[in-house]
Amino acid sequence: MKIGILTGGGDVPGLNPCIKSVVNRAVDAGHEVVGIRRGWGGLLLVNQDDPSTMDKYILPLDKNAVRTIDRTGGTMLHTSRTNPGKVKPDAVPDFLKDPEHPEAEAADSSTRDFTPHVLKNLEYLQIDRLIPIGGDDTLSYGERLHREGFPVVAIPKTMDNDVYGTDYCIGFSTAVTRSVQFIHQLRTSAGSHERIAVIELFGRNSGETSLISSYLAGVDRALISEVPFDPERLADLVARDKKTNPSNYAMVTVSEGAHMLGGKVVEYGETDAYGHRKLGGIGEITGEALKKLTGENIITQRLAYLMRSGAPDALDLMVGTNYAHLAVDLIVSGSSGRMVALRDGAYTHVAMSVVTSGVKRVDVDELYDAQHYRPKVRHVLGKPMFLY
Repeated sequence: MKIGILTGGGDVPGLNPCIKSVVNRAVDAGHEVVGIRRGWGGLLLVNQDDPSTMDKYILPLDKNAVRTIDRTGGTMLHTSRTNPGKVKPDAVPDFLKDPEHPEAEAADSSTRDFTPHVLKNLEYLQIDRLIPIGGDDTLSYGERLHREGFPVVAIPKTMDNDVYGTDYCIGFSTAVTRSVQFIHQLRTSAGSHERIAVIELFGRNSGETSLISSYLAGVDRALISEVPFDPERLADLVARDKKTNPSNYAMVTVSEGAHMLGGKVVEYGETDAYGHRKLGGIGEITGEALKKLTGENIITQRLAYLMRSGAPDALDLMVGTNYAHLAVDLIVSGSSGRMVALRDGAYTHVAMSVVTSGVKRVDVDELYDAQHYRPKVRHVLGKPMFLY
């Protein structure tokens, strides 16, 4: 049996250990593994009439090829946000364009569905089973292939930890660890200059990574994407925090998807294949508002990709490895249309359709004090997901 594996969406620490474990477990069971480079884009861009695309997007994987990759972050297979079911006209490969009607292709503003082409490429590559590793966008297309009849077993990863159907996604722990470290490091400048520090963290729709990082780093106030905030109320609280701190400084974190009451999420650039635009800038806006309202000097810092860079911590190393073993076991047993998961502290698997059946966000009433912009510590400690 030939197993294909790909990684889609944003990179996170823990992907390489997961890839390595899939390869080792599958090879030991007598199966072949090929890596598909650049996520779903690899399957879109393979041209059966151009053998060079095989070398560019398909990578045979054996134990020697993956021997040391678990020591580094990111993904050796590279990644993309391509969705073959929703390809914009300017992203259609030349070999898939209609040569007889180029003017119609150029004028078409709608997306095109190349799933039939992807299925033909899977057959051409003689891939029998597929393991996509990604967030809800990447896995939603994997679920589409499952509905088309191709066997898929999915592995959830995202530093936002927001894939529906699992308590844990690869990358979450390391992102929190990195954030806590950088927040603490920024205290030295904030304290030395007696300023208010505003640290912007990743988190488009889910503020869980930001919230838990803020709690563990002991920041004064945390703004998350699920709760619009009142800048005047925030300014009063932060000014009080600074005044009561013997070192005369205060720390505020803000998710990139957070917004003020009556305001909008700060977005820029073109939409990607899943309809998302880039986020970023709410930290600067919040800092400017606090400076105006408090009269205090502000330090603003976007952690951005530093949160997801470098080697995985022990938890992401363990979960990535265990998810890989479970995924291969499911494939060998003949299962498909499943996503491996952690639920209530136990490894399990759920139907892939669960991924698109709901959204996973911070339970604001349970975990977050929206009036004071800070976590409810007693409830956070009682949540099983933080006891792995």
